Amino acid sequence: MTEFSTREWILLKRPSGLLAQDDVELRQSTITDPEPGHVVVKNQFISLDPAIRDWISENKSYLPPVPLGTPIWASVVGEVVSSNSSLFSVGDKVSGLGTWAEYSLCQEYFLLGVDESLGLPLNNFLSVVGPVGMTAYYGLLDVGKPKSGETVLVSAAAGAVGSLVGQIARIKGCRVVGLAGSEEKCRWLTEDLGFDASINYKQCDDYEAAIAEACPDGVDVYFDNVGGEILDATLMNINSHARIVFCGWISYQNALEDPLPGPWNMWQILAKSARIEGFLIHEYFTDFHKTVPIMAEWVKSGEIQFREDIVDGLENIPQAYLKLFDGSNKGKLMVRV
Repeated sequence: MTEFSTREWILLKRPSGLLAQDDVELRQSTITDPEPGHVVVKNQFISLDPAIRDWISENKSYLPPVPLGTPIWASVVGEVVSSNSSLFSVGDKVSGLGTWAEYSLCQEYFLLGVDESLGLPLNNFLSVVGPVGMTAYYGLLDVGKPKSGETVLVSAAAGAVGSLVGQIARIKGCRVVGLAGSEEKCRWLTEDLGFDASINYKQCDDYEAAIAEACPDGVDVYFDNVGGEILDATLMNINSHARIVFCGWISYQNALEDPLPGPWNMWQILAKSARIEGFLIHEYFTDFHKTVPIMAEWVKSGEIQFREDIVDGLENIPQAYLKLFDGSNKGKLMVRV
């Protein structure tokens, strides 16, 4: 029997608002040989995503809550070191659902093989050619269905997903406007990523008016990562048959008040014959082999730029995770184990 000694972050209690240090504990544990359909992955990078905030709560979501007393789930990328799977062998590089740990015991169903022939570093498979990049790709193109010449508005546009959404929309011939939380981020959107306009929502007194000014022909596709007041303001600027892609709800995820009010302007969905639709990226896993190479080629050609914010050390995960909610991260946030 093979044993792997691992440090792992255990969920002690459900957070109230932002994750607090006493909500979690770093413990030493042991993983033994995996059961059928499972592998042990030596994590090299761990993704920090807003969705984890839902997983560690008691909210109804697409996954059941992380049980108290167990490691916190996360997307990881690393190497298979023990396998009881017909899909993956020892030595394979994989990405998928693991844990905040040095080693993760993973179900084969939640893993994808890493295509090293693309010539990209392993950490990119948590960002631009991983779930983040594929969320942007399928969310915009399959759910939002933008047409050349249309206006695409993106919230959290300087974030890992939003920055890629805007660039893909630009490649498809759309006019692209992004909302971000600083002048530096807004400049990055327009000067480096090719967005046509940007809005600093932290220096904006009237979201509705700011969106109207930046989108004088209205909004055809809104890629929503935040919900809340910005969604409300966008609804007052949508065109007939607009498509709203529901990707994230970060403005609600650490709220202490339950429930938060609004959005109030959902009647615009009816008034404009518009559509709002959510999606889950795991529904597209079987198609990743078709689209990951497309994203990789856009990266290599320079048509797609991206940032990664890499923090070193498993012990730094809880503090690093908070960067997602104060806006201090620049690009895809992850930890190098």
